Amino acid sequence: MEEAMALAEAADATVHVLHVINSRRYDTSIDSATEPLRERGDRYVDKLVEVADGADTPLVTAIEIGRPAQQILEYAAGNEINLIVMGTRGRGGLPGRLLGSVTNYVVTHADVPVHVVPSPDRSDT
Repeated sequence: MEEAMALAEAADATVHVLHVINSRRYDTSIDSATEPLRERGDRYVDKLVEVADGADTPLVTAIEIGRPAQQILEYAAGNEINLIVMGTRGRGGLPGRLLGSVTNYVVTHADVPVHVVPSPDRSDT
């Protein structure tokens, strides 16, 4: 989030914080099943927004339901996003140095540049 905020501030841009509820992992066809997932997503987004507390950079938040990589791309296209900033879990060792499947899909299919930020808790041991 810090990286996204710094880039947005330098470009005088708006940061969109997007959380996607994975419809392949969860049954999203029932509202009562989706509501706890939305609440968890709201808490996660709120934590990210706290990082930006006090910044002059405008923020927009959204929670979508679907396949994460595709939803990220659709959101970017539908909201005239010109840079996607996303993290990777980076779990250390060779597997941790490879992009996750969502990040990889977005990087290879996005119509705009994608800035990938390693996880701050990444272990290089």
